[in-house]
Amino acid sequence: MRKSLGLVLATLICALSPSSLLLAADTAPLHIYWIDTEGGAATLLVTPAGETVLIDAGNPGRRDADRIVKTLTEIAGKKQIDHLVTTHYHGDHFGGAIELAKLLPIANLWDNGEFEGLRDNPGKAYFELKAEKKHILKPGDTIPVKQQAADAPQLSIRCLGTRQQFVTAPAAAAENTSVCSTGREKARDGSDNANSVVLLIKYGDFTFFDAGDLTWNQEAKLVCPHNLVGKVDVYQVTHHGLDASNNPLVLQTIEPHVAIMNNGTTKGCAPEVFETLTGTKSIQQVYQVHKNLRPDGATNNVADDFIANKEKDCQGNHIHLAVAPDTKEYTVSIPANKHTKTFKTRE
Repeated sequence: MRKSLGLVLATLICALSPSSLLLAADTAPLHIYWIDTEGGAATLLVTPAGETVLIDAGNPGRRDADRIVKTLTEIAGKKQIDHLVTTHYHGDHFGGAIELAKLLPIANLWDNGEFEGLRDNPGKAYFELKAEKKHILKPGDTIPVKQQAADAPQLSIRCLGTRQQFVTAPAAAAENTSVCSTGREKARDGSDNANSVVLLIKYGDFTFFDAGDLTWNQEAKLVCPHNLVGKVDVYQVTHHGLDASNNPLVLQTIEPHVAIMNNGTTKGCAPEVFETLTGTKSIQQVYQVHKNLRPDGATNNVADDFIANKEKDCQGNHIHLAVAPDTKEYTVSIPANKHTKTFKTRE
């Protein structure tokens, strides 16, 4: 009896590959939180290895900084920001960092530094905020996050572009002719929006795209004449859903399945952008951090289940995404209204 039981156990163990054993014991989800900064931006990643990556820090003052601290410490259970990325120097993206640096340790700050042609200078307080190390991003750079075991899904955070410069397409890349031929330009945005850092986050089979407030004409360079992004699962709606951004060329090329918009009650979720998102065939669901309460909102919102905050005087509810340890699916949830929906990652 003991021999037969031992034989069964040995057979079961042999049937499990090393990778399946690893997935059962050693892998962890990737968590992404869209923190409500009421029309600003603060996207928090908690990596499978337990590090925190905050992309933008919301508006100046304590409100947004406190919301970030609460999400990071009380919800995610972490004690510091391992990597803070400032996509560009507008107050709704960098403003909260000054207060945040007083509340939590910041190990690494990544941004555009000071550069020729900088029009929207964040000022001395930002450039002197406390961080252990400061780095200037360049196209092609990767943020060195800790990894799980070698056989587990790997995480990469790569800069595709910044300061209106972008990575180079592979030599054999085909031109994106059919999509690019339909493009049109808009009036040039001379602000720092055009200098936004563009990040592509990959965890195994899962891909997430965040371009800060990159503007329409610059966005086109990401996909025309070549697709520098690839296909993605989740698209953070650029520039809060304003129509100075969200070029349809990008959506048609990268074909996201889920779009998440960090808008405010009267900021973003522009009619043209809403039409672009809902008209993009690949998109299975659009989420909003806020309900659009402008007069155009009646026909310009997703269903309430997919909106985190529905009132003007809101509770600062967040949207949460968790990528399964095997990276084959991800679940988007709004804890405040108990909504949850699971999506398959791209094949």
